[in-house]
Amino acid sequence: MATIRPIRVTEEPIGLHTQAMDNLRYIRSTMENAGSFTAVPGVGGMVMGATALFAAFAAHFAVNHQAWMAIWGAEAALAFVIGMSFAWRKAERGATPLLSRPFRRFALAMAPSFVAGTVLTIELERAGLQHFMPATWLLLYGVGVASAGAFSVRVVPLMGASFLLLGTVAAFAPASWATPLMAAGFGGLHILYGFIIQRNYGG
Repeated sequence: MATIRPIRVTEEPIGLHTQAMDNLRYIRSTMENAGSFTAVPGVGGMVMGATALFAAFAAHFAVNHQAWMAIWGAEAALAFVIGMSFAWRKAERGATPLLSRPFRRFALAMAPSFVAGTVLTIELERAGLQHFMPATWLLLYGVGVASAGAFSVRVVPLMGASFLLLGTVAAFAPASWATPLMAAGFGGLHILYGFIIQRNYGG
């Protein structure tokens, strides 16, 4: 009596195109997880610096502290919009999504310093210690940029260190130096490092 052999059902072979797409997705995911945030806007940084210089000029002629605060508050909001717009533009040109994991890491590293800056600004205002605001802003911005720079190109942590150095000077400088130091930091340093980023990293 003949032995009945079971019929083997062979799976349909996976196409080369499907394999290639799976490999590409894996490589892209791996690079995104281990990569750095390269969409730091060089041109955007220079534009932010230019608007900060204009704000410093306007703040120099502010009639009172409230007007001075309003000018710098408006400048901070404008700088945020400029920075995000140019970062999005650079990311689009590089065919990389702005909301990638490196960007999220970059943003999360900067967020605590911005929250701390907001809280300290409110408390310094309530305590009448307005002359400490430039040092606080420069120092905390430097902390945020230096921390976020761990997930970005090499020049970004150096920019953060420069803000920290200038913030340290502002902490011990006379109150009359407040606006010039703000101009040197948010104006001059943004223009300087924006130029370096634009020249060496594009955008």
